[in-house]
Amino acid sequence: MSAAANHPDNQQEQLQRQAAQIDLLQAKLSAAMLDLNWAQLKIQSLEEKLRQERIARFGPRSENLTNLQLLLLDEEPSVTMDEVSGEAGREALAEPTTEVAAHQRRRGSRRKPHPGRQELPAHLPRKEEVIACPAEACQCRHCGEATVVIGHDESEVLDVDPAHYFVRVTKREKRACRQCAQRSVVAAPLPERIIAKSLVSNRVVVDTIVKKYCDHLPLYRQEMILKREAGVEISRATLDGWVMNVGELLVPVREAMRRDLLAGSYLQADETTVWVQTRERTGKNHEAYLWQFGRPGGETVFEFAMGRGREVAARFLGKWEGKLQTDAYIGYDHTGGPKLTHYGCWAHCRRYYADAVKVNIQDGEAAKMMLRIDALFLVDREAARLGLTGGERLALRQEHAKPWLNEIQDTARSLVMQVLPKSKLGEALTYTLNQWEKLARCLEDGEVELSNNIAENSMRPWALGRKNWLHLGSIQAGPRIAAIASVVESCRRLALPVVDYLMDILPGLANRPLSQVPQLTPARWAAARAK
Repeated sequence: MSAAANHPDNQQEQLQRQAAQIDLLQAKLSAAMLDLNWAQLKIQSLEEKLRQERIARFGPRSENLTNLQLLLLDEEPSVTMDEVSGEAGREALAEPTTEVAAHQRRRGSRRKPHPGRQELPAHLPRKEEVIACPAEACQCRHCGEATVVIGHDESEVLDVDPAHYFVRVTKREKRACRQCAQRSVVAAPLPERIIAKSLVSNRVVVDTIVKKYCDHLPLYRQEMILKREAGVEISRATLDGWVMNVGELLVPVREAMRRDLLAGSYLQADETTVWVQTRERTGKNHEAYLWQFGRPGGETVFEFAMGRGREVAARFLGKWEGKLQTDAYIGYDHTGGPKLTHYGCWAHCRRYYADAVKVNIQDGEAAKMMLRIDALFLVDREAARLGLTGGERLALRQEHAKPWLNEIQDTARSLVMQVLPKSKLGEALTYTLNQWEKLARCLEDGEVELSNNIAENSMRPWALGRKNWLHLGSIQAGPRIAAIASVVESCRRLALPVVDYLMDILPGLANRPLSQVPQLTPARWAAARAK
């Protein structure tokens, strides 16, 4: 070895070059590890999207996957039996915390007693049918004497008389005086009609409304039923005229319901799409919206609009300054008065984590978050079982739900830095943190529910109806349909017989002064009947 190579300066340079090479290799290795981690997260994200598309196409719509629903996934290409059995499993995907696990064990250990034979409602009329014994039983087989009836064995079954159409002939008595020279004639007044000079009775008009907007039976099917059952041909255009007439009559009632809602302090809101035929877009429908504002346990009011802009909620609420609970849609922000308070929806939050579990069955963190949110609902379920007032429910929340709330926030903040933002879990965590102020506010007021599910449930019948009657015939029909929807859904919420209600208020409604209309809303009508 030469002396130059052994020179201390040369050795130092070699060490420096080797150290630089090592640093370069370590940097490349770190970059490769980052690329690998990014690639793994990207693959996971793409797998989640693929899994989500499969579930959307073949799987259930609900947040709970059942064995029966997941049979569809069994035959899906590239889905393993482990995935199917894992998603259909009833066990928690991650080990639940002690309190939740204990509650699950308690619930599992309490077997519900068999309800026994169901009893038929007492308000239904009874028609008795007596079945006599056969002739040989009318004589004693031992002594030959005639037997006597000592009682009856009774049983009840639900039966039905098939609907039948008939023509009601109304004869109004006419009277005149034979002694007077004027020979004036008077006649009995004609009963009030929903549609003047119509060929059908009030009951047929109301049945048309109920069949379409309660039973989702489109008018063309009702047209065929009338022809088949009664031999009467009434065109769907005529039926549609009845619907529009009733909707026009109910518009003032709907406005009175709106004023009653805004007189309260708490509302829930949601919106859904509805197709509308327009002259501007011949051959193609316009996507309009039905906005719904309601009070849990009370009435609900629908607002028709051609769009989903913020001005719809602003127009409906005006300067209202109560508590408004919605999903995360920004169309409800900056509406109402300056003191309006917004509340979030824990059911929407939970739904994000449910989607994360569906697309990644091994995502234990998402499952744990679902369990924590379930614990919040468990507290409210206990409050409902005990029949607690708003203040009492708030105290129960503060005692039992507050720790879960803090744990959800701390976990979300910790996990959001560890997952890909576009992954399903990342989207769930982002939603939770972005909506945290509104979500946490729900547990600070005993009057406010934890979720907006009551409002969502009011929209579901219209999603079913859209599949049957498809669209609204014109823009002008929108406010009338919104009025009918408000009355029908409010009757459902208040457990009122919608047929009885409509039959009572619709006849003569066009001739009533507007000052009497506020007393005809479903809630006030029910209160008057209860007196």
